[in-house]
Amino acid sequence: MNRQSEKFTLAGGAGAMECVLDMPADVAGDVPARGVALIAHPHPLYGGTMDNKVAQTLARTFVGLGYVAVRFNFRGVGASEGVHDHGNGETDDMAILLAHLRARYPGLPAALAGFSFGTFVAAQLQQRLIASGAPGAPAERLVLIGSAAGKWAMPEVPADSILIHGEVDDTIPLAAVLDWARPQDLPVIVIPGADHFFHRKLGHIKNLVTQLWRRTD
Repeated sequence: MNRQSEKFTLAGGAGAMECVLDMPADVAGDVPARGVALIAHPHPLYGGTMDNKVAQTLARTFVGLGYVAVRFNFRGVGASEGVHDHGNGETDDMAILLAHLRARYPGLPAALAGFSFGTFVAAQLQQRLIASGAPGAPAERLVLIGSAAGKWAMPEVPADSILIHGEVDDTIPLAAVLDWARPQDLPVIVIPGADHFFHRKLGHIKNLVTQLWRRTD
């Protein structure tokens, strides 16, 4: 949380949904944000919350890129109501949050990001948006950190998705991620020596996402 942070509550599919919005410091007056970025946190039954350090790193990264970054607590976490729904209700709630942000910031592109279990939720939402066929419905790009392949049924994702994984991740083995990515011909960026929570490696995530995003400018 900082001076540009705003906590708010949104009506989700199972009740109140706790959210926090981080605004770029230089967005004021007639200077618009570049877009909005929604960030999904790791598994709630194993201590995952929107305050997870990887989720916060993603928020800071997108704020640095000029995006309004929004995190939210899954069902049953913090002040969010409801109970864990194995990714189904969580995807519904992320869709509700996306619709809210698109109404609040009309015309701005949206990015989806997630860490661990949050990658499953973000990827499911993107697949749903693509399947809808609505103009402008899909997010502009995905950022998936510690992709949940092998743990949950990760769907296919667009070719320009950014995938970052730790070399020595013992929660979601790198081999499982490569097995998922290989048929899609998706590059996976491997951070040497990084564990699942990227201990002492968070700066690599920020730098990589920033560099890869700016190359598309």
